[in-house]
Amino acid sequence: MLSSWGFTKALGLGSLLGCSIDASVYETEALTSLKLVKGHAYSITGAEEVHYFGRPVQLVRMRNPWGKMEWTGAWSDTSNEWNYVQPEEKAKLNYSAEDGEFWMAYSDFIKHFSELEICNLTPDTLTSDEVGHWNYCQFEENWRVGSTAGGCRNNPATFCSNPQFVIKLEDVDDDPFDGEDGCTLLVGLMQKDGRKDKRFGRDLNTIGFAIYEYKGRNNIHLGPDVLLYKNSVAKSSFMNTREMSGRFKLPPGEYVIIPSTFEPHQKGSFILRVFTEKEVAASPMDVDVTANLKKDNISESDMDSKLKGLFMKIAGNDSEVSVVELQKILDIFASERTDIKTDGFTLETCRDIVSLLDKDGSGKLGLVEFYTLWIKIQRYLEIFKSRDTDNSGTMSSHEMRDAVKEAGFQ
Repeated sequence: MLSSWGFTKALGLGSLLGCSIDASVYETEALTSLKLVKGHAYSITGAEEVHYFGRPVQLVRMRNPWGKMEWTGAWSDTSNEWNYVQPEEKAKLNYSAEDGEFWMAYSDFIKHFSELEICNLTPDTLTSDEVGHWNYCQFEENWRVGSTAGGCRNNPATFCSNPQFVIKLEDVDDDPFDGEDGCTLLVGLMQKDGRKDKRFGRDLNTIGFAIYEYKGRNNIHLGPDVLLYKNSVAKSSFMNTREMSGRFKLPPGEYVIIPSTFEPHQKGSFILRVFTEKEVAASPMDVDVTANLKKDNISESDMDSKLKGLFMKIAGNDSEVSVVELQKILDIFASERTDIKTDGFTLETCRDIVSLLDKDGSGKLGLVEFYTLWIKIQRYLEIFKSRDTDNSGTMSSHEMRDAVKEAGFQ
């Protein structure tokens, strides 16, 4: 639990602090012998240090929202402890109003209260110069089925496809309350459109997030080499709730936050909020679009005699195949394959192929141009088979992502 100095710091940053005493259903709003209410929400409104017989004592100011029913133990409004505090200290603490607000020793607070919640306000409400400011970053994104809805790390085939956000922590906190140097960050992951989804019979997703170190990289989307073989440096649990949040302290460095649903292929919109004590750089992770294609040096002598014979038979006297003739050759090839599911090649596809490989502008493919296409088809087919891990003859969008990358396209 925070020290009273930690309360002072949190209050100075504009945070809201609430606390309660655990109670069973039969004890809710029952009074203790010192007039504290069980199962009741109290707020913490201040923290100060006074001197009692020359010895420093940490005090916490509490408020009962009822506006009455106050603590009657040590440091309560009428307790004898106040008689031994210097008048100037006593005057600034305003200790004797009968308004539901009271002081108690921090040692009594941790003895009697069992729950403490801290709510960090958004920058919209932190406009006063009288309080410290959390630095704030916010991102809105989606989990899209078949694309970015990868689920948690329990799903190694899809986890890496989740949205990723990079954050650079450079400066450690000033005067850390726990005495340890580091960079404090508060991460909140909130689901959007919960009420609207509920009207359509859809429950909230089970959500959470993980934070990974991003060492020695430059805006590169983290893949299986990191996410599946290295542990996260921090993470939340997964819950079916509107928002999951966590407070962490990390060494200076670059990190990637990966929000996800627990199960893959769950559609949803979310807001990711990051609060830090010091200014940081944060951004969504971009995916570079590149192509690194192998150049084929092909001659007519490399061509298989059976394939060459089929080409010449369909091509006819001009030794070139038109779009329609190309479709006929490719459909013969596709019909002989039982390990893939295909409806063949459409005329539109064949037209696009011809426009890409027709180097002389004839609108047809010659023998070498056709063989260049054939080599590519064979190479891509091998990639397809290696990525079709369940041998279904089809490929999911997540399998397709890896297949396209292996083929040289990012």
